[in-house]
Amino acid sequence: MQFYKPDLGTNPDDPFARDAADKLIRRAYWLDMTDQSIVLALTQGIGAALNNEEKRVHLVDIGRGHLEEKVCVQELIPPEN
Repeated sequence: MQFYKPDLGTNPDDPFARDAADKLIRRAYWLDMTDQSIVLALTQGIGAALNNEEKRVHLVDIGRGHLEEKVCVQELIPPEN
């Protein structure tokens, strides 16, 4: 699993911050959100810039893996010539 690593020098209160053991520091921030709020945060808000894998492992970590299809953008692969 590869979690998103925010720059804590510029934003020490980043809700994606993790400790040395990769445990989410601000877990209550995420657990207090409704499913719809998490979808919005990860698609249009603070998590919009994360790649699909970072979003996926974050959702699983906070117990919201069932939101993966709503959060992770389908990547289209162009047809081969």
